[in-house]
Amino acid sequence: MGGETVGVTLTESPVRVPLTEDERIAFWEAAALRLDWEEVPGGSSSTGKPWHTAHRFIPADAQAGAGPQISWFDGGRLNVAYNCVDRHVAAGRGDKVALFFEGEPGDRRTITYVDLQREVSKAANALLDLGIGKGDRVVIYLPVIPETVIITLAVARIGAIHSLVFGGFSAEALRFRVEDTGAKLLVTTDGQFRRGVAVSVKENADAAVAGDNAIEHVLVVNRTTAPEQLDTVPMTAGRDLWWHDAVAHVSDVHEPEAFDAETPLFIMYTSGTTGKPKGLVHTSGGYLTQASWSFEHLFSNPDPALRDSDVHWCTADLAWVTAHTYELYGPLSNGATQVIFEGTPNTPHPGRHFEVIERYRVTQYYTAPTLVRSLMGWFPDGVPDTYDLSSIRLLGTVGEAVNPEAWRWFRSHIGAGTAPVVDTWWQSETGATILSPAPTDTEFKPGCAARPLPGVGTRVVDEAGNTVPPGVHGFIVVDAPGPAIARTVWGNPRRYFDSYWRQYQDQGWFLAGDGAKYDDDGDIWILGRVDDTLNVSGHLLSTIEIESALVTHPDVVEAGVCPVADPKTGHAIVAFVVLQGAAAISSVAAHRASEDIAADLRDHVAKAIGPIAKPRDVVVVADVPKTRSGKIMRRLLTQLFEGTELGDTTSLQNEPSIAGIQQVLRERLTPEKYQK
Repeated sequence: MGGETVGVTLTESPVRVPLTEDERIAFWEAAALRLDWEEVPGGSSSTGKPWHTAHRFIPADAQAGAGPQISWFDGGRLNVAYNCVDRHVAAGRGDKVALFFEGEPGDRRTITYVDLQREVSKAANALLDLGIGKGDRVVIYLPVIPETVIITLAVARIGAIHSLVFGGFSAEALRFRVEDTGAKLLVTTDGQFRRGVAVSVKENADAAVAGDNAIEHVLVVNRTTAPEQLDTVPMTAGRDLWWHDAVAHVSDVHEPEAFDAETPLFIMYTSGTTGKPKGLVHTSGGYLTQASWSFEHLFSNPDPALRDSDVHWCTADLAWVTAHTYELYGPLSNGATQVIFEGTPNTPHPGRHFEVIERYRVTQYYTAPTLVRSLMGWFPDGVPDTYDLSSIRLLGTVGEAVNPEAWRWFRSHIGAGTAPVVDTWWQSETGATILSPAPTDTEFKPGCAARPLPGVGTRVVDEAGNTVPPGVHGFIVVDAPGPAIARTVWGNPRRYFDSYWRQYQDQGWFLAGDGAKYDDDGDIWILGRVDDTLNVSGHLLSTIEIESALVTHPDVVEAGVCPVADPKTGHAIVAFVVLQGAAAISSVAAHRASEDIAADLRDHVAKAIGPIAKPRDVVVVADVPKTRSGKIMRRLLTQLFEGTELGDTTSLQNEPSIAGIQQVLRERLTPEKYQK
């Protein structure tokens, strides 16, 4: 049950010895001192540190329906943007490249830290001119372009609160976030490049702010419009203004102010299984401490003398929490050089990412399992030797557990069979990585999240809170959160309590909502959302385990497994599969191909896991619905198959997949099974 291993030896024990609470707090205090804090003569306490209380945790109040009160570094003051930009310039590293930008059409920019300091200062002054100040909310609806990084840091610089929204979201999804935050400013763009075409964005932005909201201004970045055609972009007089006009005449010098460590930094929306998206609130000092330390731990060259050669690339959209932590605040607070890329990975061809790696000599490549599986489908025989990927030193995965078959392909073909793989598990709620193999490991279990990072703790427990034995499915809880953990749900503290703290309120544990199990070595395997667990005739099965078995079949590049109600077994297993190569077929013929391949795939799963795990139904589709973080939305698959009302779909990166699946299901299921 220890799982397949790849490599020779471990450089550290697979099970870390937990720290005492005093040791854990001291660990994070040392990590916080990596940052620049406001100097306090004599210190804020007898310790001489820039805060008077390192950590405070007041347990949840079940009677009041309130989550715990959590704070870190009370009394300490810092400026997040200063720590990400100015201090590197002050240290004489202003000429170091901060950002290599590549747009989808092929346009490129190189931005040094001193360039970034000037641009962020100008944007901060422009925000002040627009009446934005400490505590005001700014919604940012932009693609992955330098202005997104610049305005985000500018908002942080003046003590305002940012909420980034994926540029491909609908007007309705944007409207909800504008109204829920009570934002005074929306920052958007005229359009964005997507799959080779310029897609209009401003119309969605206008629709989103047309209702009852607090928006005073809409700041528009020109991304796709020729200068001589700017007057064709609809602009509302008195409300809308162009970015280039707003920053044209302001100073490029701005003196940053220090803010209390618990000053809110951003609101990150996540889509739950039911109800409206939750706006998780992350604060400044604790979040930046954990983001900065964990980036260095996971991604920086273990030899500090070689870190100037690092080029980091996190492929996430900037609106996702992974990008906040490991594309914005983590890398920049460490003075790292990184790539940001606007486009889709297969535009204009499937090797675009390999071109980017080669061009910028990327050393760390951090991406989602869904992209790895796509690359497997596009390049079943491996990466063509026309691409030079020799710069890769480290690989990482994030979003959900990576299938072992995809892990092996990733390491073999992108990492030359030798690169360490940090298979990170964490959430929007935790703010930074909780579980991961160490980047200095030389032995790995493909698809295993391994163990907690220093300074945090987890358990896998049953409903009563008892630790489960190896091999038994349980709930993963965070029993020692890091300082980056979300403090509340914006405007709805009761939901914060109900969603994360109620179940284990007596123990003071954070319920992550994922299933997990230990192996015999004490390593942790993530089994997907608890809602995705299947119970077939009393046997608990993981959707991810079944999906991993399916993608080892030579014809399958992607699989989404979901439970559906069954009167005999409780749950039945339904597998939605995406075929690759010659096996791929049109959606019109999908139901016929399903019947042809179903028996083969059922036998394949039975051999890999056991007969109890065989899918009852196999549905061949062109794509499965995925969030921007690369997570398969399995509850939508259940709802689609059963023909029930769909839940929230605003976080999907590929919403057209829904219509495609509905079409396939109409063709293959009887009216009694599918009523949509």
